[in-house]
Amino acid sequence: MAQSAFSPAALLRLFRTRSAGQNLSSGETTPFTAPTGRQPDTRTAAAPSGAASGVANQASSLAARLPDLVIRADHIAATLYAGQHGQRRAGWGDTFWQYRQAQPGEPTTHIDWRQSARSTHAYVRETEAESAQTILLWCDLSPSMQWRSASSLPEKRDRAVLLQLAMAALLLRNGERVKLLTPSGMAPLPASGTPLERLALGLAHMERTSTPSASALPPVSLVPRHAHVLIASDFLCPDEALLSCLRHLAGLPARAHLIQIADPAELTLPYQGRVEFEGLEQQEAPVDLPHVQTLRQDYESLVTARNAALTAQAATYGHDLVLHCTQDAPLPTLLTLHGLISGRSGSHREGARP
Repeated sequence: MAQSAFSPAALLRLFRTRSAGQNLSSGETTPFTAPTGRQPDTRTAAAPSGAASGVANQASSLAARLPDLVIRADHIAATLYAGQHGQRRAGWGDTFWQYRQAQPGEPTTHIDWRQSARSTHAYVRETEAESAQTILLWCDLSPSMQWRSASSLPEKRDRAVLLQLAMAALLLRNGERVKLLTPSGMAPLPASGTPLERLALGLAHMERTSTPSASALPPVSLVPRHAHVLIASDFLCPDEALLSCLRHLAGLPARAHLIQIADPAELTLPYQGRVEFEGLEQQEAPVDLPHVQTLRQDYESLVTARNAALTAQAATYGHDLVLHCTQDAPLPTLLTLHGLISGRSGSHREGARP
């Protein structure tokens, strides 16, 4: 991913044009992506831990955490799958066809008791089988995803992997085809292990072979027609690139389900005093802000406006977006995402922080 079109540094330039009287830094304003800060001197009241130099040392750490992520994902999927039972609607891959009268010897489990209660006859609900959907997973493994503002929080990358694996586990339980999309096409998965474990191993290999310039967005030229693409990213990429991706997917046609992963610090800018922000992507100069708390209100307003714009832009091309904050539980986001993928109505922002 190249430099971000949206960042606190970019906002700083906007604030300067709006409020020339504010006491803001006059230093470097090169755009950067993830707001990773450190204390430059004793005047800093608070700053997040970690810097860009430490991210490189974590580049191969995902594989070590995958077994735990797979177990958690499978447990979450089992919870979601159990919640589907008892709901009177056709399951995945089934479309209602007709009601017919029950025949002598018909198993009672085949009878639709709600429809039968409206008549003097017992009725069976028949369905017409459909071919399984193809769902492609794309996980943003660019450096900006390898960040968290506190040690008690997961990295954005880890939460993205957990959400994707949990949704994959649920889709597999429902008979769908789930594949892993890489920059070079569909990932060749190992022959051994469960389907979920094979997807996790494919993600680990993808992470090991990714480069610092890895793209946040999937290669749309490699997406098959009529596929569903599950994209997990912080979307700290140029807006033009994201719009081009969504437009090309819609033209295939293919449908994208966007999971926007955000650290709480990226939504609220909670720092005080003087903070130096260091970018995690290439060619990103640090930005030194002497009174970062003076930007908080305007920063939060612009973050909210951009997130709303991303949701509207996705909907324009027939896609959907769910915002997930890493301090929140994954289950509400997955419930919303499950409803969107299965075509049921629901809020695009349910389960997400405002």
